[in-house]
Amino acid sequence: MKILRLIEHSFIIIGAVSLLACTTSVSVAKEPTKGVTKKPNVLILMFDDMRFDTFSYRGGPVSTPNIDELASQSTRFDYAMSTTGLCSPSRAAFFTGRWGHKTGLDDNVELYHSRVESLSLNEGGLIKRAADSGYMVGYVGKWHIGAKGPRLRGAEFVTGKSETVPRQLKPRVPRDRQQGIDHYHAGGLDENNEKHQYYQTLDGTYEDTHAAEKVRDGQQLLRAAAKDARPFFGVISFNQPHPAYRVPEPYASMFDPDKIKLPGNFNSKRVNKPMAQDGIWWPWHNVDHMSEADWRKSRAYYYGAMAMVDHAVGEIINTAKEVGMYDDLHIVFVGDQGSMIGEHGLYDKGPYAYDELMRIPLLIRDPSVSPRIINRHVSMIDVAPTLAQWMSLPDDGDVDGHSLVPLMEQGDSAITDEQDFSLYAYEWYNGAWFGIRAIRDKDFKFVWYPSDDTDELYNLKDDPLEMTNLAKDPNYRKVALRMANRLEEELIRIKDPSSEKLNFQKQTYMELN
Repeated sequence: MKILRLIEHSFIIIGAVSLLACTTSVSVAKEPTKGVTKKPNVLILMFDDMRFDTFSYRGGPVSTPNIDELASQSTRFDYAMSTTGLCSPSRAAFFTGRWGHKTGLDDNVELYHSRVESLSLNEGGLIKRAADSGYMVGYVGKWHIGAKGPRLRGAEFVTGKSETVPRQLKPRVPRDRQQGIDHYHAGGLDENNEKHQYYQTLDGTYEDTHAAEKVRDGQQLLRAAAKDARPFFGVISFNQPHPAYRVPEPYASMFDPDKIKLPGNFNSKRVNKPMAQDGIWWPWHNVDHMSEADWRKSRAYYYGAMAMVDHAVGEIINTAKEVGMYDDLHIVFVGDQGSMIGEHGLYDKGPYAYDELMRIPLLIRDPSVSPRIINRHVSMIDVAPTLAQWMSLPDDGDVDGHSLVPLMEQGDSAITDEQDFSLYAYEWYNGAWFGIRAIRDKDFKFVWYPSDDTDELYNLKDDPLEMTNLAKDPNYRKVALRMANRLEEELIRIKDPSSEKLNFQKQTYMELN
């Protein structure tokens, strides 16, 4: 019996990439034009594979005082969603405000099986629009949407290997990684009796990490911006806390693995689930060798990485205060997607739409707007139109997201219950096509797999851990059809060609039921 499926939302910027070169070219300060309203200074802190549920401000297990303080001064979007649980397409959507079927960037780049090499320069996005509007633009850290992307779009201050050096050769098949996993299956371990493809204690201290390197570059960016009379638009993008979870002391031993509480869906059997979830898309996705102790250590090291990230955020904010920029600084704190640490027996990310991957942290600080918590669904694709409104940026094409300013100023009442949902897509994963679309509201999540005979439907109130797939349950046929209709309407709105196939499969579903 054929059944259907659905899509998503989320946001912020900080990333970590090994720094090959630091090239800074900050223009001489210019006097602002008289009689023109001062444009806001904007800083994006973006993080890689950061889950929504770990912070202490969310009741999570990690003390994050610096991020908590930022949250207390911001609009908290507690139901923010990624567009795609994959780095390149989520970042492309974030910076352009458009879905991958429009930008052409719907898969990862810079990998041995990548279909595409970069986001087209025709997609200038926020960076080019800000540069063209007179902003001093800086970019620190991970970009992952093509070589030299920020600089080619007008950023003046750029650091980070992927931003400054074009890739000469396509990366080769990761046979060394596969050999490492084979070693684990044979009972072997790495140095310090660890599994370095999942968790590792790094030599040195925090100051020796890539995260600290990004902080130092970010501090240099802020100091340069403080001396420039032009408005400032900056991004500090960290690789942390992306797996494998690798941190130095004291973060490596900050959390006792034996005392960590595992979620109810930890290592749960995937029953009545799409086949794509069983795929080994990278060597480390084969987790048969992982014991409960290994999973606990992986989670403990992830928590340590989050504590280290909080320290990094504190350093960035303190520098903004020291240079006199903080009081009127607009800040976006966002993750590009979440990550799996044993939920449903999964690790890292893949072609699925579980909340641990789909939901992201999103904080937006506008000093002129009172802090509040938003309990409506929003998406990271909504950030671009929000910043465009703040910064009075020129249009650069149609935008699929919606400005979040009304929610920030008016609260949950700014949108209706019918508008309270998020779309999510997983078109490609590292060269393999899936075409997944998902839609989530407060009560249900529907995930459509066009190439599988099993879709997903979850009752989020009764089953928040998404254990029981109701897509083929006769008692939920009307709910499935309602969610499928809502998904189709949103796909039509954003001119997603997959809406035609969904409509065909939906009609078949209606006839069968």
